[in-house]
Amino acid sequence: MSLSSDYFERMFDASDDPWSFRTRWYEKRKRDLTLACLPKQRYQRIFEPACANGELSALLAQRCDALLCQDINHKAVDLARRRLAGLAHVRIEQARMPADWPEGTFDLIVLSEVGYFLDAREWHLVIEQALRSLSNDGAVLACHWRHPVEGCAQNGDDVHAALADRLPMHRLVRHEEPDFLLDYWCRSPTTIDLGETFESSRV
Repeated sequence: MSLSSDYFERMFDASDDPWSFRTRWYEKRKRDLTLACLPKQRYQRIFEPACANGELSALLAQRCDALLCQDINHKAVDLARRRLAGLAHVRIEQARMPADWPEGTFDLIVLSEVGYFLDAREWHLVIEQALRSLSNDGAVLACHWRHPVEGCAQNGDDVHAALADRLPMHRLVRHEEPDFLLDYWCRSPTTIDLGETFESSRV
């Protein structure tokens, strides 16, 4: 069974940063690895569900022309909006997966620390929706904690096993540590363009 919205209400009532995204070296390093695993310098349209207080979102915003973020919790949405204030190409909405999946297509969907909060049935629906929402050269990046999470039936290994089983895509990147998994799937087995020149951030 998926965790109720009350769980996240309690988390954000207790702290603006309930998972210490802003202060823990583990979280900063994981964000840096996440961004480093993206083979494209820039994406047209990125979707990040479960954005929490927007720490990863702020970095994704530097790598795309349009970013859509969602979170189930109203306080998380407010925090993320403040974190990314002034960025016209970013939209942040309150929504619940998988029921409130957005319309349109994306060339990158980032599923970070979200899968184990859903039961297996809902997670499978998320994977199906992600596939339907990807552009022709779209990609999925997933990153999840591997240890048990209180109240959750799945862990990171379960979440990534379902992705590997249900995404008919090429896995370009696999980063595995005792604490977390990071995978990047793409529709085509593309590699980094070695002739591409570096662009400084436009954000």
